[in-house]
Amino acid sequence: MTPVQSATIPLFMSNKDVAAEAVTGSGKTLAFVIPVLEILLRREEKLKKTQVGAIIITPTRELAVQIDEVLSHFTKHFPQFSQILLIGGTNPVEDIEKFKEHGGNIIVATPGRLEDMFRRKADGLDLARCVKSLDVLVLDEADRLLDMGFEASINAILDFLPKQRRTGLFSATQTQEVENLVRAGLRNPVRISVKEKGVAASSTQKTPTRLENYYMICRADEKFNQLVHFLRQHKQEKHLVFFSTCACVEYYGKALESMVKNAKIMCIHGKMKHKRNRIFTEFRKLPSGILVCTDVMARGIDIPEVNWVLQYDPPRSASAFVHRCGRTARIGHVGSALVFLLPMEESYVSFLSINQKCPMQEMKPPKNVVDLLPKLKSMALADRAVFEKGMKAFVSYVQAYAKHECSLIFRVKDLDFASLARGFALLRMPKMPELKGKSFSAFIPQKAKKEKKRKMTAKRKREEGSDLEDEDLEELLNDTRLLKRLKKGPKNN
Repeated sequence: MTPVQSATIPLFMSNKDVAAEAVTGSGKTLAFVIPVLEILLRREEKLKKTQVGAIIITPTRELAVQIDEVLSHFTKHFPQFSQILLIGGTNPVEDIEKFKEHGGNIIVATPGRLEDMFRRKADGLDLARCVKSLDVLVLDEADRLLDMGFEASINAILDFLPKQRRTGLFSATQTQEVENLVRAGLRNPVRISVKEKGVAASSTQKTPTRLENYYMICRADEKFNQLVHFLRQHKQEKHLVFFSTCACVEYYGKALESMVKNAKIMCIHGKMKHKRNRIFTEFRKLPSGILVCTDVMARGIDIPEVNWVLQYDPPRSASAFVHRCGRTARIGHVGSALVFLLPMEESYVSFLSINQKCPMQEMKPPKNVVDLLPKLKSMALADRAVFEKGMKAFVSYVQAYAKHECSLIFRVKDLDFASLARGFALLRMPKMPELKGKSFSAFIPQKAKKEKKRKMTAKRKREEGSDLEDEDLEELLNDTRLLKRLKKGPKNN
């Protein structure tokens, strides 16, 4: 057993509530799956088909799928137990029918879908009655459940559950919000905090000891070239590439598809509805490939044999940095992580070393790397969808940057917007408040070619009397304003 398992399993099985904190990748899932089954096996009365004996709540669909898979390895030996997965991206009515037909002694769920199920009495499911026999509740990645704004859902679910139950709360970090949840949902819990072997008790290091952590300092207009160069050099390996926003994943994912040949590239982010489960399952089975993602993949996800975690953008919080890195070097395996930093962000290295006890080594950017930005620009010129994705990604990046927790290091006013726009291969600067009143002599805008298709669409819209596109309207307004200023003469110009 891993330390968190040997510390937690006996206590949880001896009818104690537990609040366990352990580094990511330390084997927390088995630390609650085994006691859950053991407690249900010891029940005096056998569970009926629709009686719920255990609920496991976790923040993301991917993590729920993963826990459901781990659980099924055990339940196949205990056919008396039925299990059901309740997550977003599926039809709730189908979930109700499945529950009625096959039962659900053990529920693995995300908070939003589970809360919704409690309110489906009109659809023929009285889940509040089904959970009266509940023995165990597990809150996995509790800090993330609260980070993602699920507090109201968790409290609503707790109100439906019987007070006489065992509760386990599992987390990689203990925040004040987690502490409040411990007080609300657990009775006299045993607190378990597991450090890795060789890590001093006073240390708060959260990254696996077998992880090699690197950083690379490069300008905003060099970052993409360096990323592609790195991926081309490591084609046979498995990578997670983290971006700060969904729009950046969409844009750079498409860009990487055309730049890194003979490599399987997949994208996943929180705004995807139905494709997420399929993409996640497929990527887990791949021997090598690149998953371009947001922080939806940063917590608790166990993807086999990830060689590199690449952070194109540093995340909003130091704890998220640690969780991203923890997707590799899991359960005794070795792994590496690399974060790309702008020159103005270099002090982030010292910050992480002090704040998270997370030491990093510098990786020098290779010289004479191929400049792929002209190719990306030509893609935007040829395809308006790429052009618009780039603009949207740039805007979302700047907005996310402004919300960074470590605002002393990540300051929007210090960003070199011209270099950043070149790094996004933009054809022109977008209109946004952060750029108001600024001039960018180092950025030369390019007029996007009006594609044949767009001309035809515009012509058709005019014939039908439809509105002009926002883009066309904006250009027309700008031209009108310019004419007015010229008419007023040089004094008012």
